Amino acid sequence: MDKNYVLITGGAKGIGAAIARRACADGYSPIILDLVEPDRGIAAEFARIDLRDAPATSEILDALTKRFVITRLVNNAGIVHPARLEQTTPEAFEEVMMLNARAAMLCVKSLAPGMRRKKFGRIVSITSRALLGKEMRTAYAASKGAVASMSRTWALELASDSITVNTVAPGPVGTEAFHRNNPPGDPRTDALKKSIPLKRLGSTDDVAHAVGFFLDERSGFITGQTLYVCGGLTVGISQS
Repeated sequence: MDKNYVLITGGAKGIGAAIARRACADGYSPIILDLVEPDRGIAAEFARIDLRDAPATSEILDALTKRFVITRLVNNAGIVHPARLEQTTPEAFEEVMMLNARAAMLCVKSLAPGMRRKKFGRIVSITSRALLGKEMRTAYAASKGAVASMSRTWALELASDSITVNTVAPGPVGTEAFHRNNPPGDPRTDALKKSIPLKRLGSTDDVAHAVGFFLDERSGFITGQTLYVCGGLTVGISQS
């Protein structure tokens, strides 16, 4: 009997690790691709890879699909490089697009044939509420918007084989990366926290729960959708 393998990019830390832990709890076997090794016990398989390297990424994906039947995928790996438009360099823009968008495309392209053969698949990509517009996020918003648009295209192309493709778009989540890009005590950080209608930062488990919903076998009539996990920020800014 085939194991329920789920490939998770960037699954070693932060949101990715929470997704991997949730996947284990839901009975899946996580295969994690990351630059750093995950905590013990959350990965059935781990491969150290820089997903910005397209040839190396394609090579390892080819090897994994030969060894495992992988019918679930979570594209989570990403970087931000926050900067105003005037300070956004072509090099930074390209790096963000390579990791956030191109790597996601390579993963879907590699795993889709196996999903088609099984007539089943669940693909979830982590985007961001920043794709709706956010200061200092030219490259990041562009990359996440690209993933959202590609996901809608993939949803149409893969639907006939019962493969669903959806995205989860987190708002502010209290990860190490969030605090690095939104320094504590910065007036903009304080203003952001106060503007969240639910009056708190999201947790990594909040995001993992949404991903778990889309990965579930019972979520087979939902595809091409984006679920915002944002504390209400995409509805409006709190004035109180």
